[in-house]
Amino acid sequence: MSRWTGRWPTDGIAFGADYNPEQWPREVWAEDVSLMQEAGVNLVSLGIFSWGQLEPEEGRFEFDWLDEILDLLHGAGIGVDLATPSAAPPVWLHLQHPEMLPVDADGLRFTHGSRESWCVSSPVIRHHATRIARVLAERYGHHPAVKMWHVSNELACHNGRCYCDVSAAAFRDWLGKQYADVDALNLAWGTAFWGQRYTSFEQILPPRRTTTIPNPGQRLDFERFSSDAFVAHLEAEAAVLREVTPHLPVTTNYMVMGDFHQIDYQATTPLVDIVSNDHYLWAENPRGWAELAFSADRVRGLSGGRPWLLMEHSTSAVNWQPRNLAKEPGQMLRNSLQHVARGSDGVLFFQWRQSRAGAEKYHSGMVPHAGRDSDVFRSVTELGAVLGRLAEVRGSVVPRSRVALLWDTAAWWASDLEAHPSVDVQYLDVARDLHGALLDAGVAVDVLPASAALDGYDVVLVPTLYLAPSDLSDRLSGVVSRGGQVLVTYFSGIVDQADRVILGGYPGAFRDLLGVRVEEFAPLPADGVVSLSDGSVGTVWSERLVATGAEVLATFADGPSAGRPGLTRRSVEGGGGAWYLSTRLDGPSVAALLDRVLSDAGVEPVVPSPGGLEVVRRSSDTGSWLFAINHTGTDLPLRASGTDLVRGASHSSGDRVPARGVVVLRED
Repeated sequence: MSRWTGRWPTDGIAFGADYNPEQWPREVWAEDVSLMQEAGVNLVSLGIFSWGQLEPEEGRFEFDWLDEILDLLHGAGIGVDLATPSAAPPVWLHLQHPEMLPVDADGLRFTHGSRESWCVSSPVIRHHATRIARVLAERYGHHPAVKMWHVSNELACHNGRCYCDVSAAAFRDWLGKQYADVDALNLAWGTAFWGQRYTSFEQILPPRRTTTIPNPGQRLDFERFSSDAFVAHLEAEAAVLREVTPHLPVTTNYMVMGDFHQIDYQATTPLVDIVSNDHYLWAENPRGWAELAFSADRVRGLSGGRPWLLMEHSTSAVNWQPRNLAKEPGQMLRNSLQHVARGSDGVLFFQWRQSRAGAEKYHSGMVPHAGRDSDVFRSVTELGAVLGRLAEVRGSVVPRSRVALLWDTAAWWASDLEAHPSVDVQYLDVARDLHGALLDAGVAVDVLPASAALDGYDVVLVPTLYLAPSDLSDRLSGVVSRGGQVLVTYFSGIVDQADRVILGGYPGAFRDLLGVRVEEFAPLPADGVVSLSDGSVGTVWSERLVATGAEVLATFADGPSAGRPGLTRRSVEGGGGAWYLSTRLDGPSVAALLDRVLSDAGVEPVVPSPGGLEVVRRSSDTGSWLFAINHTGTDLPLRASGTDLVRGASHSSGDRVPARGVVVLRED
């Protein structure tokens, strides 16, 4: 993290939205500010897509509207998270410099007319983005309304990979810094296969469309290069803001949700003062709340356990899914408080007033098309009132768990490469299975980058970590040697950092740790199911495994690996254990396995609770707060006591959390 040590941008929990007053006539602005005050809004993001409004021609600025709205907001006691507008360059810039537009893998150059229509390697966008950032910082950096900087928007969301000639040259420069010479690159990429040997860096292109499977080492390095380019862009804009306004914190909004992994966010966290995230539920997922919890825990891991900021989510429907379902009554409150429970000190939405025109006009807002007299706005004001009563929670943290679950962006990129044993192996599937089972069991977990320190963790889960950091096996051995439990699953530790298979039997990186050796993968056919001798049920995968130094806890009863070990444990003196699972278990089997692992480590739930009641604790030097979120249609008992800040009433142990309701206890 950066060295910024200033105060949080709001006194209580931040509450607000992206605000886009330029979409509306001036006579609406006063009503906006009045409604914000009614709802309890204390922070809005401003100017994210406003470059064309601010600078309609190069060098000619129109600031009157922004001056006016900043003064209005400040007069109402509403702070501003002021954005640099590089997410949406103005039309004149695209017309002057069409070479800055991105090119896809097929060689098609995109045109302007949307957002993020620029190549991250273009010196044009870098020059103009930092130029406009400096102009804004010098003009508004000391305006009393401005509390924080918001760099660009959802970096790499739509332009994450560009294959143009400018990107090709930048890729070659990047490779020249990664490899001592072209022979080292040839060795890493395995270019002897299919006659791909290079004699100079100048021969190398991005992995554009080719006749069949591209070189996987080239693909993986292009992912790294592209991510590094966005990290460098963030760093360049942030450096300007810090130079001019060192008193203001800097953030940018991540997209730690779903399957988005265009950037290695771990590389960006040293560049921001406050980690921020956007999160949108996939509406048709019946366990969307579990995905939300997984996302929030990942963000907390990126923030090093410190409070973070939910920069965007939706009051109701989004606009970009095949079927954009409206949220049910009470769901917005539950979603919002889930994020707060897991470490967010803010609840912001996209956007304040639902657009009348444009690509996102059917995306819900805090003020919907129906206006103030609507269930959505009434729910917004209710949420604002609840967050006001939760102000004392700000600054507290989710206590460090005894359980860690590891993930890694490079491993995700590598596992996405073509020509793997089964298309049914998706990187996050097992991670979500494990996290969801812990969630159902009420056990807290820290979701951490695979490079994180593991000191103090009694259980470490390593799901499908196809490409593992080179030192991870030693760090996991340290956990086991001090009595901890480590669970590694199939398709982990298979390749080195260049995507070359570690020879000698799978899982190469973890063979000695686990005391197993896999001779051959034996993935299952589509919809295939296998049984294990302990009653577990497996899907997707099996392996022809030999236990070289581990106890066999269960064998495959049928399927392509019948008779071979499916679950093993290597025990060490002091009670530590290194477990290996060679199939994807179904839900009940995952829960049963984790119960065994947690029991060996003596790990218990935050508060013993029935299934469907999510319970998370935040604490500080002054107290602790217990969040209980009921995702079921039945009232459920909460065995804790204190004052419920949601209702403003006392809660005795065993009192019930209403169906689809939330209780937040200031614990006795």
